[in-house]
Amino acid sequence: MKDDTALTFAASETLGADRPGPWLVTCDHASNAVPPMIAGGDLGLPETDMNRHIAFDIGAAGVTRHLAALLEAPAVLSTFSRLVIDPNRGEDDPTLLMQLYDGTVIPGNRMMDAAERDRRLNLCYRPYHQAVAGLAAARPPGSVYLAIHSFTPRLNGRTPRPWQVGILFAEDTRFSAPLLDRLAREPDLCVGANEPYSGALLGDSVDRHALRHNRLNALIELRHDLIDTESGQREWAQRLAPILEDALRNTQI
Repeated sequence: MKDDTALTFAASETLGADRPGPWLVTCDHASNAVPPMIAGGDLGLPETDMNRHIAFDIGAAGVTRHLAALLEAPAVLSTFSRLVIDPNRGEDDPTLLMQLYDGTVIPGNRMMDAAERDRRLNLCYRPYHQAVAGLAAARPPGSVYLAIHSFTPRLNGRTPRPWQVGILFAEDTRFSAPLLDRLAREPDLCVGANEPYSGALLGDSVDRHALRHNRLNALIELRHDLIDTESGQREWAQRLAPILEDALRNTQI
């Protein structure tokens, strides 16, 4: 009998496609799921590792859902683990398919060949980006591409990260600069500019869907110990929504 699992798999989840707000909220690393047609649904890692930051951005999906609703904005979330294939990398990026991540070997990716790489691109990566591109193209002029991510408080063997939130950006700072200015007025926050990573990553989602189309943009990184519960996700969405709206009012398009 023919296995039609791949025919029914959806690489993305879209929320509120008709919402009128001037935003598109995305979550590249929303899920830690391994689709059943990829390595039999098991990359060879124990559940404890699949629930770590190496497999997905902890809490980011919940923040995305709440924030998109508050902003009356559409949202697109991935439905597959970043360990299957990372949608926040260019197709030619060497970290697109991770074999070792934060000290953990990914058994299901060790014997990767070109055919399996293409299969994952076609099943997961490209359909996800097609969904994002379709919604981005439908947004009105002046809309903001907003990418929601989370980061671990500490990588193995590294020093603790002090920031609660980081704003990542590349050369286009029309929106990220007023957003950073607005966040700087929050007295209880340690905010990182291009922390804990740089936002200048050729081929990533912001580059692909915002920079190449001259769309306003920012990537928000939240430390995941702050958003690993439903209440934390809701509270941060409620906090960020008016801050984002203030920043947009002060943006020169």
